[in-house]
Amino acid sequence: MKKYLLSSALLALSTLVAMPAPAKEWKTATIALEGAYEPWNLTKPDGSMDGFEIDLAKDLCGRMKIECKFIAQDWDGMIAGLNGGKFDVIMDAMSITDDRKKQVSFSQPYAQTPAGFAGLKTGDLAKMDGTGTTVTLTGEAGHDKSTVEKMREALKGKTIGIQTATVYTKFVEENFKDIATITEYKTSGERDLDITGGRIDVGFDDDTYFTSAFSKSGNEQMTLLGAQIAGPIWGEGIGPAFRQSDNDLREMWDKAIGAAIADGTVKKLSLKWFKLDVTPVKGS
Repeated sequence: MKKYLLSSALLALSTLVAMPAPAKEWKTATIALEGAYEPWNLTKPDGSMDGFEIDLAKDLCGRMKIECKFIAQDWDGMIAGLNGGKFDVIMDAMSITDDRKKQVSFSQPYAQTPAGFAGLKTGDLAKMDGTGTTVTLTGEAGHDKSTVEKMREALKGKTIGIQTATVYTKFVEENFKDIATITEYKTSGERDLDITGGRIDVGFDDDTYFTSAFSKSGNEQMTLLGAQIAGPIWGEGIGPAFRQSDNDLREMWDKAIGAAIADGTVKKLSLKWFKLDVTPVKGS
């Protein structure tokens, strides 16, 4: 009898130990953005932040009935800051990739955009092959080889500027490091200053960023160069990142993003900020 009681007690204890922790009741969430990647997010003269992701986050937080706070964070410290507990969500035009999934978790994406090169309208690359077209790359060397080879021919001996630690950094370094000089920058704005100043030949970035940057004073002489690149090479799309332990928060955002896509809010906000629809297309 004592053995039975002891076994029962141990079974009950093990059941208690194995029970998952109750889901956290999220009433507030702190969202990190650069505040310097216009039009995705930007900092206004009064210190407040604005942009596509700010508008979208406010809408999503309203749907989830939680209070959201925004803080500025340097891009290269985003994932470390999230996992270190400095904030709860990264919402900074972050592409969803397999490498990043090893460190953080993502909800469904809220945007998909192409990317490409940009430089001076008067530069010797102004008529780079493919300019004005969009190509789809998979990230598989065999499939993408002919397209990338044409770019390599045009950029041989040139200097390419890229913001550090982005999904685009890896693409540029893997495909052009052996034939061009790669210069990394803390922000895309710093890179653009070197393009307009003639210190580098081209930059590589998201199309929506460049089209906004071209309208700024001093950047009018810049333009897109060569074919713009879309497709699986950039991952599943752009979405918010969470600590891997915060599945409850991630699921809340996933549901809210789905609703914002379904009722046209994502399309409406993307047309407002980008002048084009960046709504993700499922299965693409």
